[in-house]
Amino acid sequence: MPEMTPTPRPTRRIGHKGADHIAPGNTTASFDAAIAHGCDMVEFDVLPEHPDRSGGLVLAHDFKALAQRTPLTLEEGLDHLCTAPFEGIELNLDLKLAGYEERVIAALRERDMEARTLISTMEVESLPVVRAASDAVRLGWSVPRARRDYLANRATKLAALLYIRVLQRTVPRAVARAMRAGEIDAAMSHWSLVTPHFVRTVRAAGGELYVWTVDDAQRIRRLEAMGVTGITTNDPRLFDA
Repeated sequence: MPEMTPTPRPTRRIGHKGADHIAPGNTTASFDAAIAHGCDMVEFDVLPEHPDRSGGLVLAHDFKALAQRTPLTLEEGLDHLCTAPFEGIELNLDLKLAGYEERVIAALRERDMEARTLISTMEVESLPVVRAASDAVRLGWSVPRARRDYLANRATKLAALLYIRVLQRTVPRAVARAMRAGEIDAAMSHWSLVTPHFVRTVRAAGGELYVWTVDDAQRIRRLEAMGVTGITTNDPRLFDA
């Protein structure tokens, strides 16, 4: 008999901040919208109340967003994500800064949520801290380290495109080294860096490749065809568009 070819695992559908284009992100309404529209994983952001890392931990993408409304606390967000409708849903908790990693792990551990959580961050110094604090959470390195979308600005787009060409060669090697060393389990990559070569490199290193933030149905289809692990979008309705 011919060998059976394993059925590829479907690409995980990840809601950015919940489902930010359906309901305001990092809120319980946005989390509810994400699972109502078929997400397998909910991504959300964790930030300290103040830039000096003091105060409680809250769900917000940046301090500008934090100033615009009263945010959920980390504890409130996790308590909602512990409820029955989210059973079986994975979590992608994104650390926006370094310095409060162990507080996040403690909140997850208190609710027995470590095993269903992937912690991601652009802050390289946070990676060994998270790894030392928990052997249950999965750990993702977000690349590249950028706070703005330089492709969206006409003044910076050309330079950004040239730099992306360089990153498409260098980032997969760096990610694979970190995976083989046991430093990370996943790469969380901006869509512009993702190529079939990146997918193959991560797969050979035994890791996962998640893509952010994709708000175009055709691009979602192309990334699915490449075989990435998961795709993050502000609008999960695009998965079935």
